[in-house]
Amino acid sequence: MQFIDLKAQYSELKTKIDARIQVVLDHGKYIMGPEVAEFEEKLAEYVGVKHAISCANGTDALQLCMMVLDIKANDAVFCPTFTFYATAEIVGYAGATPIFVDSDEESFNICPLDLENRIQAVIAEGKLTPKAIITVDLFGHPAQYDALQAIAKKYNLRLIEDAAQGFGGDINGKKAGSFGDLATTSFFPAKPLGCYGDGGAIFTDNDEYAYLLKSLRIHGKGVDKYDNVRIGINSRLDTIQAAILLEKLAIFPQELAARNKLAMAYEQALASKNSIKTPKVAKGYGSSWAQYTLLSDDRDEIMAKLKNANIPTVIYYATNMHQQTVFKNLSQDNGSFPIAEKLSNTVFSLPMHPYMDETDFNKIIDSMLGG
Repeated sequence: MQFIDLKAQYSELKTKIDARIQVVLDHGKYIMGPEVAEFEEKLAEYVGVKHAISCANGTDALQLCMMVLDIKANDAVFCPTFTFYATAEIVGYAGATPIFVDSDEESFNICPLDLENRIQAVIAEGKLTPKAIITVDLFGHPAQYDALQAIAKKYNLRLIEDAAQGFGGDINGKKAGSFGDLATTSFFPAKPLGCYGDGGAIFTDNDEYAYLLKSLRIHGKGVDKYDNVRIGINSRLDTIQAAILLEKLAIFPQELAARNKLAMAYEQALASKNSIKTPKVAKGYGSSWAQYTLLSDDRDEIMAKLKNANIPTVIYYATNMHQQTVFKNLSQDNGSFPIAEKLSNTVFSLPMHPYMDETDFNKIIDSMLGG
């Protein structure tokens, strides 16, 4: 059994993907070929923003946001502690200081109340300049953007939405990737919309940001790649990956429907299991179900039982950012993030993908409920 069955997806799309790749092989424009521009246009239309700028991966997408906003030493960037390392890594790479924030107990996303408390603490201390907030649409569920946008406006902070897991999710029909001043996604193969390698994109309605991003991703180019007007990086989505993503984007709505159907089946099957807390989607929100993540004090026992049945499970994330060795000098100690620390000790994720068959589903449920 696969945790995410990419082979089944390829089998479904094989004829169309193979044809798309052959077109690229025929025209030979492997870098910034016509499929890249076509994909960016369709991606922006899907998310509902003016600009979608592709790049080499999701981490670069976040780094490019740091560059556009001129985040630097002595700046404070607020981000969740319960997240993947890249969220905080790019803040440190920019020379700024990540200020970690506890989680919301229901959605697992950044907690608006704790965020505002930590912004006020940084302002009161007076050593760092608050510059931006990075949110993460964790496991497919968008963060609480009404509250987060109000906080960003109140303290004059830029809002960066990391929608790598949330891509395809929505709040009252407004798509993930459209809530921040800048938003990012990753096309890592395991993401809801993934390619066959690395890839990423940045979304914005800001024309100036879009102009800078298009320059920064190609060595800070001006009128052409030999006219360099600023310091940039080399971060381009290659044409073959864009071609693959075009076909995957075309069936993405159907895949989302299948993910939601599977999530509903999990909920119905596991809701009565008192030792397990199932994930809930807030009213008005739609999840892309990047992961189906449960909470249980009996995590180790349940995961061992599933492993014995050859069912894969994964823990996202066993170590919070404030617990990482690289950030120990920040003195953001254990105990001040009670929700995130509880999550890291109790969460685990089940197989989740649009192509799961009934046999595999029943095996998972029988293994969890039996005995």
